[in-house]
Amino acid sequence: MIGIALIVGAFLVLVGIIFIGYIIGIYNGLVRLKHNIEKAWSNIDVLLKQRSDELKKLLASVKGHMKFEKSVLTELTKARTAAVGARGVAGKAKAASAMSGALGNLFAVAENYPQLKSSEVFKQFQDRVSGIEESLADRREFYNDSVNTYNIRIHQIPYNMFASMLGYARKELFEVDEADKKDVEVSFD
Repeated sequence: MIGIALIVGAFLVLVGIIFIGYIIGIYNGLVRLKHNIEKAWSNIDVLLKQRSDELKKLLASVKGHMKFEKSVLTELTKARTAAVGARGVAGKAKAASAMSGALGNLFAVAENYPQLKSSEVFKQFQDRVSGIEESLADRREFYNDSVNTYNIRIHQIPYNMFASMLGYARKELFEVDEADKKDVEVSFD
């Protein structure tokens, strides 16, 4: 009788340990996903800051050449200011989108200025900003993958029970504006 009680007791302790280990595994998985999103967002923030710093230098280098294109420079300056002050995923996504559009306009208008186009400083800044834009696209994709994995996980059974108890809520994807999805109108006047 004591032997059976010991076996049943040991079995229950083993089941309890497995159950607790399973709960810890679920919790740690959710924490890992949440921190991956934060890390991915921090990587995007670093690139947005680098782009903002490069734009300040780029603006300084083109001002002398583009005296008659104040609207382009004003648009880029406003976009940069909005990007620096943007908060949250949606706000930063909108500001980043506006800045990308303003940069596209600047590079398109620069085609009309052979002196500027041939300037080594302008070329370096243009290459640097283009490289940062490519890195941003990669990091946005990684961020969205991380958010998607997290959002799926917090809705799956049994993770959803723990996620709701711990206050884990759905995260926003980094999405582009509808205006940025439209075709760019190119004119060679």
